[in-house]
Amino acid sequence: MAMNSRILLLSIVAVVGVLPFSHGRADPSFRVKAVNLGGWLVTEGWIKPSLFDGIPNKDFLDGTNLQFKSVTTGKYLCAETGGGTIIVANRTSASGWETFRLWRINETSFNFRVFNNQFVGLDSNGKGIDVVAVSSTPGNSERFEIVRKSDDLSRVRIKAPNGFFLQAKTEELVTADFAGNSEWGDNDPSVFEMTIAGGLQGEFQVTNGYGPHRAPQIMREHWDTFIVEDDFKFISENGLNAVRIPVGWWIASDPTPPKPYVAGSLKALDNAFLWAKKYGVKVIIDLHAAPESQNGWEHSSSRDGSQEWGKTDENIQQTVVVIDFLTARYSENPSLYAVELINEPLAPGVSLESVTKYYKAGYEAVRKHSSKAYVVMSNRLGQSDARELFPLASGMSGSVIDVHYYNLFESGFYNLTVQENIDYININRTSALNNVTTSNGPLTFVGEWVAEWRVTGATKEDYQRYAKAQLDVYGRATFGWAYWTLRNVNNHWSLEWMIKNGYIKL
Repeated sequence: MAMNSRILLLSIVAVVGVLPFSHGRADPSFRVKAVNLGGWLVTEGWIKPSLFDGIPNKDFLDGTNLQFKSVTTGKYLCAETGGGTIIVANRTSASGWETFRLWRINETSFNFRVFNNQFVGLDSNGKGIDVVAVSSTPGNSERFEIVRKSDDLSRVRIKAPNGFFLQAKTEELVTADFAGNSEWGDNDPSVFEMTIAGGLQGEFQVTNGYGPHRAPQIMREHWDTFIVEDDFKFISENGLNAVRIPVGWWIASDPTPPKPYVAGSLKALDNAFLWAKKYGVKVIIDLHAAPESQNGWEHSSSRDGSQEWGKTDENIQQTVVVIDFLTARYSENPSLYAVELINEPLAPGVSLESVTKYYKAGYEAVRKHSSKAYVVMSNRLGQSDARELFPLASGMSGSVIDVHYYNLFESGFYNLTVQENIDYININRTSALNNVTTSNGPLTFVGEWVAEWRVTGATKEDYQRYAKAQLDVYGRATFGWAYWTLRNVNNHWSLEWMIKNGYIKL
């Protein structure tokens, strides 16, 4: 899960169902001690930044947020009213309406999407030079190029599909009729100061960034090397008994997934099941990225930060088909332990009604092929009741609540000391875990946690105490726990590194 996606929450809640056990009372002798295989079959750039190094013009990936300040008006380009009408250059500061999200066509051509999701283009009703944001789908008149000054990459000109450059004639009039070259001076109305105000580095960005010719090779090499058989051997020899494997919805269309995705992730998942069986490791399949994105973050493969999952019955049914495919494929493999129907749907964009409808259908899809696999149903992130799925779960025997705990992403954690962090685990996390644990109800699962924090200057012993406190508390979860993640360039997020360097002892 991407780091910047966690700002909203301290905890993430999910519900799991399994048929053979009454009210979640599984065999207490088996507790999941798992690690997430994050950044493998669903790309997250912060886990392995080098995966993006070879992308041409990699500043301009899908979902990059750009802001443009006219050097002549001194004001920012803006989609008036957020979209649906003209583009102006009259804003003194930049936020939502002044931010343009890229859709990458190739390394030099782009669409610009505005706040209300229309695309910047040329007005076809007039002279074809007025710049507007009215189209809900991009076409030829919404295709632009960004030309950067060679010795100052933040200084740009925007070439329109008519061959002319955009210019801010006045604060209220932006047109595409500036011809010729530029001296890049402050008196040139076709020059803008560009600010990159964020972006995404997910599966859509890496595959569309490399393009259809290079992406297949790049991704196959990544899948073949990032997680290998020896990792499962390492897992089995170091006190772990399960893996949680994030996958994307396109895996069900392998070997011909929709563009820009490329073939091969299904073969990698097949290999994981072979290795899991060989080393006695259980597998939790986690649908981390659903079609149209359930939370707008890079780890759900959102193209531009939009969140459209669950808004139509067709979209829900498309997702059920993925679950049906995955369960059918692996139901006879003894390592299949659970299927997570979707990871972290975000409220209010995903309604309780739509996610409940999906969970009912997804549960039935799993049960069609397996009576033993647990069925994981994440509760909605954001403003939602941690117990809102209990009425649904009560009708599905063997339910389990999954919570994710991080002492990282809310301001209350920023200035805590070592001991205060450890006390928070022992007191607050224990209380939170008790809140979702009942004597005759669902089992509890801490599905994501990490021995990282906001403390500066912490010693190895500090990290050891912090990790041990979490293992002690989360070890009381009646279903088990899973560390995020196995391998990561950020050392404390890598359970492999933490174990090999003596920071965590299982």
